[in-house]
Amino acid sequence: MSFWVKTNWFIKCIFPKYVWDIPNKDNKVFLTFDDGPTPEVTEWTLEQLKQYNAKASFFCIGNNIEKHPAIFQKVIAAGHAIGNHTYDHLKGWKTPNKAYVDNVLLCQSQIQIPNSQILNLFRPPYGKIKPSQSRKLRALGYKIIMWDIISFDFDQEISKETCLENVLKNVRPGSIIVFHDSVKAAQNLKYALPKTLKFLQEKGYVCAKIS
Repeated sequence: MSFWVKTNWFIKCIFPKYVWDIPNKDNKVFLTFDDGPTPEVTEWTLEQLKQYNAKASFFCIGNNIEKHPAIFQKVIAAGHAIGNHTYDHLKGWKTPNKAYVDNVLLCQSQIQIPNSQILNLFRPPYGKIKPSQSRKLRALGYKIIMWDIISFDFDQEISKETCLENVLKNVRPGSIIVFHDSVKAAQNLKYALPKTLKFLQEKGYVCAKIS
């Protein structure tokens, strides 16, 4: 699993137009949360981030925004970045290009935030997107945000300790780290996130949002 926890340099070289990490000299790391907003889980996540004065980026599913607009507004009010994760959590490899782009735009129609906060960040569900789909979205102004480290919090076959270890053993300045504010990931997330935030603070990292 270690190969997939930390994205291999070769993968980054093959897909250089995707954002895999954000190198910087300010000791910043970039926590990201996929698949919300989700009742209770997203709100709990916001409380954890607030305790450590940490900012993050939330890649939201349009259908979830539509179902839980009040929770979505709490994410915005807390000052975190918002990204697009399609309306229906589509797998790009199995979706025709037009249907995929239309689904992204449908999600975007749910992201009602001030123009000054619109960043056009996009993360493909499952990390699976065709080069042709990427080209179309980048032509529309989207940045394709991938990751340097994935916690595997959604994998119910791994222990919560392994989930935490996936992050702490691989983090470095500039890392983009994936968690999920979803019901499926909640058990691992609720163990790993507080300990990750504590570790990052103790090591002098700054948790920043993607801009």
